[in-house]
Amino acid sequence: MTFNKSLIVKNTKGKGIKLMLLLSRLSHVTNNNLQTCSINKSKGSFNDGNSSKSDKKKLKFDDVDVAFKVKTTWELIRAYAVYQMLSIPPFVKHNMVLMKFTNKLLGDRLFTYLMKMTFYGHFVAGEDEKSMAPILKRMHSFGVKSILDYSVEEDISHEAAENLEKKAFENAKSDLPQFKVDDHHLDRREKVVSARTFFYESEAACDRNMETFLKCIECASKATYNTGMIAVKLTALCRPKLLLQISEVITKSRMYIKELSTHEFRPIIQQNLTTEKLKEQMSSAFEKNSGAQKFVQSVTSDEEGVLIHLFPWSGILDENFNFNETFQVPDLKTGEMVQFTTQLTECEMNQFRNMIGRLNKVIRAAVELNVPVLVDAEQTYFQPAISRLTIELMRKYNKNKGIVYNTYQNYLISAYNEVISDLEQARRQDFFFRCKLVRGAYMEQERERAKEMNYPDPIQPSYQATSDNYHNILIECLKRIKDLKDKGVKENKIAIMVATHNEDTVSLAIEKMEEIGIKPDDGTILFGQLFGMCDFISFTLGTRGYGIYKYVPYGPVIDVLPYLSRRAVENKGILQNVRKEKQLIRKAIIKRLKNFDMNRNPIGPIKPPA
Repeated sequence: MTFNKSLIVKNTKGKGIKLMLLLSRLSHVTNNNLQTCSINKSKGSFNDGNSSKSDKKKLKFDDVDVAFKVKTTWELIRAYAVYQMLSIPPFVKHNMVLMKFTNKLLGDRLFTYLMKMTFYGHFVAGEDEKSMAPILKRMHSFGVKSILDYSVEEDISHEAAENLEKKAFENAKSDLPQFKVDDHHLDRREKVVSARTFFYESEAACDRNMETFLKCIECASKATYNTGMIAVKLTALCRPKLLLQISEVITKSRMYIKELSTHEFRPIIQQNLTTEKLKEQMSSAFEKNSGAQKFVQSVTSDEEGVLIHLFPWSGILDENFNFNETFQVPDLKTGEMVQFTTQLTECEMNQFRNMIGRLNKVIRAAVELNVPVLVDAEQTYFQPAISRLTIELMRKYNKNKGIVYNTYQNYLISAYNEVISDLEQARRQDFFFRCKLVRGAYMEQERERAKEMNYPDPIQPSYQATSDNYHNILIECLKRIKDLKDKGVKENKIAIMVATHNEDTVSLAIEKMEEIGIKPDDGTILFGQLFGMCDFISFTLGTRGYGIYKYVPYGPVIDVLPYLSRRAVENKGILQNVRKEKQLIRKAIIKRLKNFDMNRNPIGPIKPPA
């Protein structure tokens, strides 16, 4: 289906035929099947006695006057047309080929114009700070804040990606299958549609990525009225082999403690193991090697002597951190000190120091300009390292306010324990805990890799299991927020972003907020969705005063085609939400046409600061 912008006219004379034409195109599909999914009330209720009251107050997302008040009629028509195109399987499957062919056929100038009128205009805010300023201002006026992402990426070939990965993981060795290099799937983009992949080219390329993040922080501080955030990926800032090795260390340390304490495999902070108990368990090692004594002295513990970490992770953000000497433990039988990972070469030590330097520089800039940074989650063989580094960044920079956010993928079986452990570390070391909860972006790839490399599947067994895990984690965080409020703690020591397009999850969060007594603008519970997707949820939340953020990509048309390609494929994966959004958009268009309300000026009630 295509629409002509000339159908929207500025006066009522002579537009009857055009209106009838458009109405006939839209109204043949009824809107009677619009539904709002219900929430399972049995999960983690804080106050079951208020369930009927909660039902009456339940926020609805099907009021098109509220949901699309921010949109011009032309933008609604464009959105409907885009979603219609994305419902055509061959178009979605070959979208990148079609875009490249159209670009070659029309030339850059006409192609850019066409994309701005269609897909680019719907999914991307603009080319730069100046061009996206009106959109950000309008979003802000309806209570919707921004997470900026400069979405320019190189469209490299499959062969080039594999060659880069071979070089990046050269000499990587591990005796654990999950940390071995998978020669059959070197292109980490395979079967991943909703996340960008960075490939390591050189240290200079990592420096350029850092500069991009710094510019994005500066842009967020200026263009979002001091309310914006940015998102970063750690694989953009380092050689990924380093993350692989740190992840291996973390996994082996948990295996070591499991052997030591005979508890189940889980983060060390949950083992309730004291330094004195550790000394007792290592008594034979103490007798055989003085290195064991030095090791016990270096573990991280709280004021009561309970272990937080097996290694002094707090020092890892120091550029002079000695990687090779730190990750050693005494063998429980021989007492000899053994390495948990291969030694870094001098070149790799420099790369490690560069990575730490870049991380510190990015976060220091964010602290200075008061721009929170969301650190994205990545594959499971990188994620232990990414989470550890992010939590240590929190410990260092979140002392007085929440700047650094960690991301938890709730399709992971380990996610609940990871969140509990990190919440506990934040409590013991007294820093502001910030997190973003997502479903996850690498499911198919992770499952296939685990099967081929013969290690346990890290993914939840079903969609419902993932939803349950997400909701359990959300409820646990809310319980802890409630506990802090009950104790009279005024600061928001815990804050979470519910980053989801799932209406059930959003509704659950709102319901539990009401039960606890968390106001929409409290700042402890935030919501996040992608620009151009789930607007019926986002702007309903915004106009009701909830903390809602849109992930806002920007960049030149030609350079963001890979991003647009992923959005096209991703929409196919959330058909239920897309179907509902299409129905609501169609309903809004018809209502405006019937009421001759086509020239609406979408100015919100919230005035941005001067």
